[in-house]
Amino acid sequence: MNVPKFLDGTKWANAKIESLTGDASARKYFRLRRGNETAILMDASHVRQILPPFVQINLHLQKLGFSAPKILARDDANGFLLLEDFGDETFSQLLENNFDAEKLFTLATDVLIALHKNLNAIPNGLRIYSPKKMLEDVELYLDVRKSAGVDVPLADEFREVWLELLPLAHQVPQSLLLRDYHVANLMWLPQREEIRRAGLLDFQDAYAGPVTYDLISLLEDARRDLPNGLKRKMIARYLAQFPNLNRQQFELSWAILAALRHTRVLAIFEKLSREGKSDYKKLHSARVERLLQDALRHPKLAALKNWFDNYAR
Repeated sequence: MNVPKFLDGTKWANAKIESLTGDASARKYFRLRRGNETAILMDASHVRQILPPFVQINLHLQKLGFSAPKILARDDANGFLLLEDFGDETFSQLLENNFDAEKLFTLATDVLIALHKNLNAIPNGLRIYSPKKMLEDVELYLDVRKSAGVDVPLADEFREVWLELLPLAHQVPQSLLLRDYHVANLMWLPQREEIRRAGLLDFQDAYAGPVTYDLISLLEDARRDLPNGLKRKMIARYLAQFPNLNRQQFELSWAILAALRHTRVLAIFEKLSREGKSDYKKLHSARVERLLQDALRHPKLAALKNWFDNYAR
């Protein structure tokens, strides 16, 4: 790849460019080098619609005091951003190298605590992750099964069960929901202090929504198992900071949104597998299925569990 034209006239015009490992999205990332300086180029030319929400949430998070990468240059028309380089130390990479898991998950949990305590966490006009939108997302599970030629019996029942459950997930407080808040999208910035030691990435899908969602994304990660007891410890740490939060409503919201997220992730991994990216399904779908079954054990999810038991084979 050549350095994009929007960088002509900047100090990055003649920078060396290195491809970085991507994810399951249509975005691509490159590191630009100029002497001892580096920056990250985001190529979203195939998904240009994500740039406005990314920029909005990026600037908002910085205003709130969180570590989102500074925007160094931008070309909205063609889908490019030049961003501050947070380095290579994602939380997930550190965990694979036996870094202290509790230290990282404590920091990540504390970021959510600080965010959810902030009365200005939700920017004006931010879209709402409503029960209707949640249902649209989880219907991907039906779509994937249909596209495989598998008859989905009682699809209307599937929707009806979710429509009864999803409003109950909203009985907890609402905050800024980053939506893909997990260790692969968190960067270790040890030179910074307190919650700013966590660099935040991949928040263009942000909504206003229940506080449980991002904590689930962090502690029930589709791609890794947490050490024994760490999930319970982090939930307890979070709840200790919100003594007025109704515990039964929190647990029910957790179960519903965990089931929602894991159902959708299973569908995404299946879809990716059919597109030739089979590693996600091979490596992680069994874990996600276990997490889904754990969520379905909540008594209020009995009807949903019954649907999966009867029709999701």
